[in-house]
Amino acid sequence: MTYPTIWFLRHGQTEWNAEGRIQGQLESQLSPLGIRHAHQQAALMAPILARGPACYVSPLGRAQQTAKIALGSHPFVTDTRLAEAQAGVFQGMTRAEVAARYPDIYATNPLNLDLFCAAPEGEGFAAFQARIQDFLAGLKEPAVVVAHGLWGQVLRGLICGLSRADMAALPNEQGCIYQLSDGGEQVLR
Repeated sequence: MTYPTIWFLRHGQTEWNAEGRIQGQLESQLSPLGIRHAHQQAALMAPILARGPACYVSPLGRAQQTAKIALGSHPFVTDTRLAEAQAGVFQGMTRAEVAARYPDIYATNPLNLDLFCAAPEGEGFAAFQARIQDFLAGLKEPAVVVAHGLWGQVLRGLICGLSRADMAALPNEQGCIYQLSDGGEQVLR
């Protein structure tokens, strides 16, 4: 399937990112570094926003905070489908706490995408991917998307035709923009 060009921005570093704590759909504010990440994205976004693309943002605070900096006064639509994977009982825990309390799940899911999607009482990969595919199916024109790391891994994997394992291994940089077009990606820094 072909999609319009998408400029994907992961939110800047949060206080919980810095602590190694699993956020999922819980809230954590941008750290000072995260604010700098959003300002780096703002500089990169200026020529893109001049084209007038539609902009969509996750409802979670860290993405909203990033969007307000990176998109400036450009209008955006908040879309609940852009929220991060719901990581069930793992939300609020550090990876070390997950390893101690759920050693079997932790040992068999070393990458964040797999770990979050294996969480008891969590969303699971199939539902998470379906939510992202539903969003993609509605895109008819080039768009800017401000969301989350795992959300972006699945988005990028779907557009680039990757397997779930390859999606889980994708890098999750902050302070950059992933330009997705013609079945591939380019990282703008």
